[in-house]
Amino acid sequence: MFAVLKSGGKQYRVEKDDVIRVERLNAKEGDKIKLDEILMVGEAGKATIGTPLVKGASVTAEVMAQTRAPKIIVFKKKRRQNYRRKKGHKQEITLLRIKDIKSA
Repeated sequence: MFAVLKSGGKQYRVEKDDVIRVERLNAKEGDKIKLDEILMVGEAGKATIGTPLVKGASVTAEVMAQTRAPKIIVFKKKRRQNYRRKKGHKQEITLLRIKDIKSA
């Protein structure tokens, strides 16, 4: 069984025991959380598509870690103007292990 869920403005296709990286959620390591924004649930050739969400569907996940993604360098330059700006950014992320998928 798989599900398509929405978290942090992004969509993730997950199955049981998958590990995903989502934008930071307010939870501690070891906590179990319930994700309710399920867009689609399917298994073995049949699928239930929500309008926009599947009613009664949920995904239970365990927080494995609160960490940060690798650094991204943002560099701006305008030629012949002696204009250069360099910045770095590290997005805070949450690692989740999918424990259970419940359909409607």
